[in-house]
Order: sequence, then C-alpha cells, then structure tokens
Amino acid sequence: MPDFRDIVGHEQIIEHLQNAIRMSKVSHAYLFEGEDGCGKNLTAGIFAAALQCERGGVNPCGACKSCLQMASGNQPDVIRVTHEKAGIVVDDIREQVNGDIYIKPYASRYKIYIIDEAEKMNEQAQNALLKTIEEPPEYAVLILLCTNRNKLLPTIVSRCVTLSFRAVSGEAIRRYLMEVCKVPDYQASLAAEFAGGNLGRAIRYASSEEFGARKDELVHILKYIEECTMEELMEAVRHLAENKASIDDELDLMMLWYRDVLMFKATKNVNGLLFRDEVGTIRRQAVEFSFRHLDAIILAIQKARVRLNANVNFDIAMELMLLTIKENESEYD
Repeated sequence: MPDFRDIVGHEQIIEHLQNAIRMSKVSHAYLFEGEDGCGKNLTAGIFAAALQCERGGVNPCGACKSCLQMASGNQPDVIRVTHEKAGIVVDDIREQVNGDIYIKPYASRYKIYIIDEAEKMNEQAQNALLKTIEEPPEYAVLILLCTNRNKLLPTIVSRCVTLSFRAVSGEAIRRYLMEVCKVPDYQASLAAEFAGGNLGRAIRYASSEEFGARKDELVHILKYIEECTMEELMEAVRHLAENKASIDDELDLMMLWYRDVLMFKATKNVNGLLFRDEVGTIRRQAVEFSFRHLDAIILAIQKARVRLNANVNFDIAMELMLLTIKENESEYD
C-alpha cells in the first residue's frame, strides 16, 4: 500500500501530518483544500492508514492487520462518506457520520471519517456536521476534502486544521512520469507543463490515448492553419464543438504551442521546447510570425476562454479565435 514517501510534493503538509502523529497531537478535524487530482485524497488515505497502523510509526507499515484492511478498502474504523445525489444532503451526514460516530472504534485507536467533495454539502448537511465537529468524541477524526473552502460555512472552516495543496513543481512531476510511469522524456515534459502543477492531471494526460489523439488533431490544425480554406476552418470549429467538455484542454495546448513558437523566435534554442517532435514547424512559424502577431494570437486564445466563460456562443468564439490566428499567419517582421 502507498505511504507518505509516494506523495509527490506537498512536503510541508506531509511534515505537519507526521509531526501530529509523532507528537500525539492529532486534531479532531482537518480540511484538505486543493483542486481535483492534486493528491489530497491519496494523502487523506495514507494519513488515515498511518493513524490506524498497529506498529505506531509515522508511516503505515503496510503489513499489519489494519494496513492490510486499508489496502483492501475494508478497515472498519475508516469510513468514507458517500452520496448518491448530486450533492451531500443532511441524511447522508446523519446516517453515515452523526449516527455512527458515537459508537466506539471496533479495533483501532481512532474512528476516522473522510468526506470527499465536502463543498457539495448543502447548508443543512453542513449544520448537522458542525454540531459533531464542535463536540466530537475523543477518538474521532474528520477529514474534509474540498476544492474551495469558501463554499463551506466559516464556522466549519474555523474548527478545522486547514492544509492547502499547492501546485507541484513541473520538474518533480516530469521526473515522476519518467521514473514511475515510464513516460518518454518529451511526453513527460509536455504533460508536466500542461498539468499546471497537478500530478493527477499529468498522469491522466500522459497515459490517455484519447488525450494524445486530441493533441495530434489540434497540432495538425495549428501546423497547417495558413493553408486552410474557410470551409476547413468551419470544419475545425465543428470538431472542437464535438469536444466542448475538453475545450479548456484544447486552449491550454494552443497556448503551449505558441509559447514554443515565441520561445524559439526569441532564443533559437530547441532545448526548452515542449513540442520537440515538431521542431521543423516551430522553426518555420517562428520565422513567419512577428512578435506582435504572436502576441495577438495569444491574446485571441485568452479572449476565447473569457468569452466561453461568459457563455458567448461556442461556434462564434472559436471562429473569431481561429480567424485571428489565420490572419496573423505568414507575416514577417
């Protein structure tokens, strides 16, 4: 089973949790805040396993009965709160937490409740949980996982030890992808850069055939956009519309592509390129684009994102962006 050594980054959080175990100063309530894929769920599981480990170290031993139960998902004193509806309602909290927490642990020192997506609790559910957080039994530990603490009642946040999961360095992610996931160097670099410090996202990008296919299709458009007719541009818009759910990924990829063009134009150095396998096209576009035109293209991509967030018609936002890119093609300093 994983332990704290398997967590990439978040060194201060790991140190805090291990010190709490070492010094027997474990809080009754924790709030792990960070975007999906940042590692907060993994950390919560490892922390719970270490707290329940029969050998009493700051890392789960992986061999005792409790650790084996954790590995199989059957540790009776570690409860992951689930919900069937879109949100977490008061009955979920009453049945899985409040109605169970005063029953003493079966065999462990603690009784631990992990509430994922805690921001999905409605106000009634939060108020029900607040009563338990205010007066928990001495053996209880509640770990709330959320993406945005501002969606929780201030009274809940104030009673929790809040640990914020920040972005992991790109180099640490790249090294993990290469050494653990066996991803090639150039692919690991692209995934690490694209993930923006989120290891879970980087793993998904590096291992997803669908993402790889979408990247190749988008790169094809960017390579030959100056040759595209209006009909072909509209076809590209239709293709993007078929994957609206992933449009943020597509826009991020476009930004990285033109970042490469801009970087090569400024430095003439291929070593820092993310799209290293497209160096010929990057070199050509770096010659054809002026700095002013590259700025205009990057601004067009940023504007497209703003327009989409403002619920502007998808096709119109994409057409404006692609036309701006095409208009700025094949122009020289």
